[in-house]
Amino acid sequence: MTLKRCFPPVVDAETRVLVLGSLPGEASLAQVQYYAHKQNQFWRLVGDILGEDLVHMDYAARLQTLLARHVGLWDVVAEAKREGSLDSNIRSHAGNDLVGLIESLPKLSVIAFNGGTAERIGLKALGRYGGNHRILRLPSSSPAHTMPYPEKLHAWRELRAWLVKAG
Repeated sequence: MTLKRCFPPVVDAETRVLVLGSLPGEASLAQVQYYAHKQNQFWRLVGDILGEDLVHMDYAARLQTLLARHVGLWDVVAEAKREGSLDSNIRSHAGNDLVGLIESLPKLSVIAFNGGTAERIGLKALGRYGGNHRILRLPSSSPAHTMPYPEKLHAWRELRAWLVKAG
């Protein structure tokens, strides 16, 4: 099995919503971009919620738009052995310092887990500390999670209450 590593967090002091995935998949690792797989619905979901066409922006503009709207990204797994991209294949993982990151974000209100694996590992890493923030459990944006898009979008719309309007 190959050792895979996550990317640095995309956050700043104004981050209010932190979306945590599990570990970047093969397409993301190859392109060094969060949610790079063409069929992953993350950019479409968040774009629909923000009213921004994130799908057609270049990657740097996507990240700038998220930060401008006070949305941060990271993963719960720092590194793990995994063949392919499926979360079910994650083995021997080391977690990221979620508590350390969260403590550095004074305006953070919401921690949103993108999928069940991120939630399971993330909640364990947060322990009691997670109780200080609103926790959202979102259906995975991954193409492996076959829930219809309108159902995913309905669940992801819970983020709207904490998002900042473009100004």
